[in-house]
Amino acid sequence: MKPDELRIALFSGNYNYVRDGANQALNRLVGFLLRQGAAVRVYSPTVAHPAFQAIGDLVGVPAASIPGRPEYRLPLRLPGSVRRDLEAFAPNVIHVASPDIVAHRAVSWARRRNIPVVASVHTRFETYLGYYRLQWLEPTVRAILRRFYRRCDAIMAPAQSTAAILRAQRMSRDISIWSRGVDRDQFNSQRRSVEYRRSHGIAADDMVVAFLGRLVLEKGLDVFANVIDTARAKGVELKILVIGEGPARGWFAERLPDAIFTGQLTGNDLAVALASADVFFNPSVTEAFGNVTQEAMACGLPVIAAAASGTNSIVTDGVTGTLIDPQNIDGFAEALCSYQLDPDLRARHGEAGLSFAKSRDWDQINAAVMRVYERVIIRRTSR
Repeated sequence: MKPDELRIALFSGNYNYVRDGANQALNRLVGFLLRQGAAVRVYSPTVAHPAFQAIGDLVGVPAASIPGRPEYRLPLRLPGSVRRDLEAFAPNVIHVASPDIVAHRAVSWARRRNIPVVASVHTRFETYLGYYRLQWLEPTVRAILRRFYRRCDAIMAPAQSTAAILRAQRMSRDISIWSRGVDRDQFNSQRRSVEYRRSHGIAADDMVVAFLGRLVLEKGLDVFANVIDTARAKGVELKILVIGEGPARGWFAERLPDAIFTGQLTGNDLAVALASADVFFNPSVTEAFGNVTQEAMACGLPVIAAAASGTNSIVTDGVTGTLIDPQNIDGFAEALCSYQLDPDLRARHGEAGLSFAKSRDWDQINAAVMRVYERVIIRRTSR
């Protein structure tokens, strides 16, 4: 099947109105597909002032703000106008990127027309519940997700460790890997800036521990703060650099009052800030991949991370960083102590991470998605 024969309708709960790793990966994918000659139509909630310019044709779907998280929108329905647009576009494959109401409707629409559906997994939504004391809902959410994914012809996970969890949860029999690349022009060790460090009161011999991501509880902010407190109690001297914005910023700032908060950064500003740190610490267990971890590695930073899905497939323990049980506060603190006492260890792990990041080519990675599209189309056609 030739690339220019592909007609892909992509449904996403967030394509560009709030910036995160998932929607940036989707935009990169759409850009790649368009360059190959494929036709793509994107259906997602829209806002008056999105976080960044969307790549490709974007059709808005009705949505409402999520209670408690008004920055995010929940797609509500597939109205007649959108259905007519979809009919006119005449896709030969549907790609659903979030298991929301509209995605369910899109799967049903495709099933009635014998059009194959591919789902991509970007977040382990069931893991969010613990941060909001809703653990009792996990079996129900997992059952809903299983029903959704089993109605798709194939699903794509960003890492082998995530795919293993999806198989164990019986989400699908057909699971492929759509990994993530890294923009080496943007993220690289040459971005490190002595001037940037000085401007924030960071001395040459200070060890700076960076956090990068949305400031929301499910990113493990409580663990991060507890680890910093424990490390300092052990005599480890640290500077904290928090890159990102979100509704939990006030809480995080109270827990780490001497931390440097940059707010949300993009482009070169983001790359300079990240490369000017010395260690990257990612305590999150909700990631399906962890784009920010790979970006830190591209900047030559050693990584301390929770041994969880996604991260397990990026960080090699004892080679590119240190993996710790998610609840082992002392273990995380000891890892920080080791890097603070041994700059050579930091350098070795940083160099190894940089070598890994150099192999992550976006076009090769996105070509795997196109092969999944072609495979499910041919399989369904042959039936």
